[in-house]
Amino acid sequence: MANNFVEELRWRGMLHTEMPGTEEHLLEQMRSAYVGFDPTADSLHIGNLVPIMLLAHYQRCGHKPVALVGGATGMIGDPSGKSSERNLLNEDTLRHNQEAIKGQLSHFLDFTSAAKNAAILVNNYNWMKDFSFLEFIRDVGKHITVNYMMAKDSVKNRISAESTSDGMSFTEFTYQMVQGYDFLHLYKTLDCTLQMGGSDQWGNITTGTELIRRVNQGKGYAITCPLITKSDGSKFGKSEGGNVWLDANRTSPYKFYQYWLNSSDEDSEKYIKIFTFLTEDEIKAIVAEHTQAPHLRVLQKRLAKKITTMVHSEEEFLNAEKASGILFSKTFNEDIRTLNEKLFLDVFEGVPQAEISKIDLAEGIDMIGALADKTNFLKSNSEARRALKENAISVNKDKVTADYKITVQDLINDKYVVLNKGKKNTYILKVV
Repeated sequence: MANNFVEELRWRGMLHTEMPGTEEHLLEQMRSAYVGFDPTADSLHIGNLVPIMLLAHYQRCGHKPVALVGGATGMIGDPSGKSSERNLLNEDTLRHNQEAIKGQLSHFLDFTSAAKNAAILVNNYNWMKDFSFLEFIRDVGKHITVNYMMAKDSVKNRISAESTSDGMSFTEFTYQMVQGYDFLHLYKTLDCTLQMGGSDQWGNITTGTELIRRVNQGKGYAITCPLITKSDGSKFGKSEGGNVWLDANRTSPYKFYQYWLNSSDEDSEKYIKIFTFLTEDEIKAIVAEHTQAPHLRVLQKRLAKKITTMVHSEEEFLNAEKASGILFSKTFNEDIRTLNEKLFLDVFEGVPQAEISKIDLAEGIDMIGALADKTNFLKSNSEARRALKENAISVNKDKVTADYKITVQDLINDKYVVLNKGKKNTYILKVV
């Protein structure tokens, strides 16, 4: 093989548990392995990036990756790490979500080449939809005991949780058996001998290896990766607005870029190993450079560049990078006009806004009106006069005096004006 996959995971900090013999099994020849993805949304989020990178590194090491979209299991709900049962989705929604997810996975995996290790996408709904309940409990259920299923942490934790008043449904209880059958099915149809996932999936994965052993007298293998945590204790993959999605319509490329750019030094050093294809030597060089001048944030910038380009495109990265630096640009008034409206609003998300009319603008709006009288940005006209007298007010980052009037010439995207009081207080005028 081109590379030792397990060793690759090991130095990147992506290996949590491996079944004995897995490394040797993968060194013998090209093997197929799968990872399951939840299709309950039409986009993956950055919490899914670790299993995606597992498959991507797997393919780069010469093996064949199988991405499984859980159309059937998505109709049930995985109890692992959950405190309540999830909503069920209909077939049309699941099919739409599957296509969207494949598009996102194609940024990381080669589905189209003629190579022997080209990735494939499967949906477990295709083999589960015609499986009758009686057939399933006869052909699959008899091979796994209730004692075995009850011993799984995902089941024990859910049943014993004091916060769960409704208990655990039979539907969710059987989830591990359905996922286990997926592994058995792929083992028989695609010679898939390895399943990978997060460390919380170990119980479900090993149910699959047990089925392979009992039903087919075969040998399945398992690898899990650690669940990503942040050094400050907050949840990885979450921003103030919720999940950080891979879909640009859900999380803009600018916000996506900012998420990585704002990582701590400790987290960035961990993330750059996990979420990029940079080599160990390249990463050591970047870390060394960063250590020499941490204030330049070399590590964060390289991480944000690599992952934004991979998930979106180089063009979107360049736009995000430009927008990110605009607030501190010496040519702000010129640079800000190069952003489209969406990117402009991304940059100034959360900044107080007030609306002014085109009629007022045609006559020119005096600074007292723009700061207080018409907008209430400042508490009073006297506060506005005082700030202007102290030379603390700027329009589109250019300092202005009390006699300045805002006109059409000041508009950005024919609609906005940026006001500042000092360095920390920013306001947006919007023309309606």
